[in-house]
Amino acid sequence: MLTGHLNPTSSFLDTLLSSHAAKLGPVFNDPSRYRLQIIYTRIDRDAGNRPHFTDYYYRTDTGSYFYPASTVKLPATALALEKLNDLNIPGLNRNTPMFTDSLPGISPAVLTDSSAANGLPSIAQYIKKILLVSDNDAFNRLYEFIGQETFNKRLWEQGYSSTQIRHRVGVTGITPEQNRYTNAISFRQNGTEIYHQPVAHSNLEFSSRHDLMGRSYYNDKEELVNSPMDASKKNRIPLADLHGILRSIIFPESVTKSKRFRLNDSDYHFLYYCMSAQPEESSHPVYDTTEFHHNYVKFLLFGGETNNHITANIRSFNKPGWAYGFLTDIAYIADFSNKVEFMLSATVYVNEDGVLNDKHYQFQETGEPFMKALGEVIYEYELQRKRQHTPDLSRFIINYDKSIH
Repeated sequence: MLTGHLNPTSSFLDTLLSSHAAKLGPVFNDPSRYRLQIIYTRIDRDAGNRPHFTDYYYRTDTGSYFYPASTVKLPATALALEKLNDLNIPGLNRNTPMFTDSLPGISPAVLTDSSAANGLPSIAQYIKKILLVSDNDAFNRLYEFIGQETFNKRLWEQGYSSTQIRHRVGVTGITPEQNRYTNAISFRQNGTEIYHQPVAHSNLEFSSRHDLMGRSYYNDKEELVNSPMDASKKNRIPLADLHGILRSIIFPESVTKSKRFRLNDSDYHFLYYCMSAQPEESSHPVYDTTEFHHNYVKFLLFGGETNNHITANIRSFNKPGWAYGFLTDIAYIADFSNKVEFMLSATVYVNEDGVLNDKHYQFQETGEPFMKALGEVIYEYELQRKRQHTPDLSRFIINYDKSIH
């Protein structure tokens, strides 16, 4: 596992970005202040359409902490599907109704899901909600199914040794010890129980950390604490790990078996659909597109803009996260008209006053415009870049009018 600063293959990315400094604005002009990190992967296909990768890093430092927020949900979707495959129980699949018992004081029960066609919760429905609109509760249910111990051990086995997934997201007042407990879960079909998972407790030993965020923060009692927030027991995934996880999902054949999730073609196709679809293209769940608009979770290149319909022929297969002033997006972007593809990941900190939990972050004013500009710089470079072999991207072309289960 790489630690510390990741050196660029050359100064290419630095030179390219510097030539567009005016377009990239204040974030690029003061990258230290905004804790900017970028990874760009150029993809070149050979005559057999096999992808070859060249990675370029800008200020990427595995030792520099940023709060990963909802980006932790991407490995959860893959690990939940992997666990179903590992269980290998007849009748148990991503669409099997899944019923979660309550854990008093920690997590409520889930017995129904009004967003599903059949009104019942399932792994598939949770994955859709995670990737279409970054639903927090959906992630928490997958976290409980996977289990804290398995979640971390599998990522460590794949080489992501600096990663720590320690808690549910979007809930307050739960201690680190309580987050070690996961609910009892039953999968039932037509009244017959197919699989039961009892309450579990993780005994995992995490390596110690000293991660801090912000200058001050409001605690759970809404009291201002005039010191940095201790993030040492919060979730952690370096940008290089997130980028690697994305590559292992989009290009599983390009990574070693040890770094691959144990998924089948149907799993990958389902993930590609959910990662690239827009909220308005979903029939179950149906979303209010006033809130969950076209680019609700699309930041790189699309800028999270309500009316930024670039073209239906460009898709971002991505997973973003935003919280505490940290905005992160990891994306594989494909232009099916111009036969262009690349991977791009970036994180930026937009919290001018340094106060956490005051809800005064500059996501829309600063973070999202930068993500859009960065995506445009790389995309425009890729449009004019000469390729020896035109990529066949048909694997990623999806019929969004057809509901995928």
